[in-house]
Amino acid sequence: MSNDAAGSQRGEAWLAALTVGAPRLSGYPRSVQVVDAQIAGAPARFIAVVPDAESPFPRARHGEVGLLEGWSLARAVQEVIAADRDVPVKRPIIAIVDTPSQAYGRREEAFGIHQSLASAADAYATARLNGHPVVALLVGKAMSGAFLAHGYQANRLLALADSGVQVHAMGKEAAARITMRSVEALETLAATVPPMAYDIDNYASLGLLWKTIAVAQATAPTADDLATVRGTIDAALADIAADPQRDLRSRLGGKNRQASSRVRECLAAQWRG
Repeated sequence: MSNDAAGSQRGEAWLAALTVGAPRLSGYPRSVQVVDAQIAGAPARFIAVVPDAESPFPRARHGEVGLLEGWSLARAVQEVIAADRDVPVKRPIIAIVDTPSQAYGRREEAFGIHQSLASAADAYATARLNGHPVVALLVGKAMSGAFLAHGYQANRLLALADSGVQVHAMGKEAAARITMRSVEALETLAATVPPMAYDIDNYASLGLLWKTIAVAQATAPTADDLATVRGTIDAALADIAADPQRDLRSRLGGKNRQASSRVRECLAAQWRG
């Protein structure tokens, strides 16, 4: 089976590298890997969604976020919130993101995938609002509801500067069908409309990323890659610690989000007036 067919291994590779191969916590499905390890000299929880070819849900075998994954992500984050409830310095949570999509299927819809993914997004947002520094590291695809559930609620979004790192509301094939275009025509159009583009540079122009990180090997990090990424995570955690705001207003500064910023300013002025 090819890597494409089996699902990307980037999330698992970066999780192992950043946690120095520390053991995964038990009690989670194979597709949700949770590790307690050190970052910036302090305890942290690392979470990644990875492919599981043996998943009982066929639509969630290639790294998609499905029913099991959504509820398990929520549990992994809520555990940290509960454990640190009375601790003044909250543990960081590092979400390693390589998710091709949410799991699309009749069983997923029937058993409430919307609630499962919403629970994960809510857990990450609750952690952030309760003072846990949350950093998302995009090492592969960050697509659709999967990204909303796993990573998007982070205080700071980081991404590898690599062509394999892509962010969008849906995959290219699905977007092509919806817009009644070929994939090639979609790519041509997306090159002129940043919000439609998949590449990380266009996504960065929207102001949503805190940093992009140049690495030599995005699929199998070298020692230098690991040191660079660790240093950037450390810097992100320091930046969060120095920022009294726990909301996501810092994402409005991108050159292609000026209209969004202006609309918010007008709405705030009308609300106050």
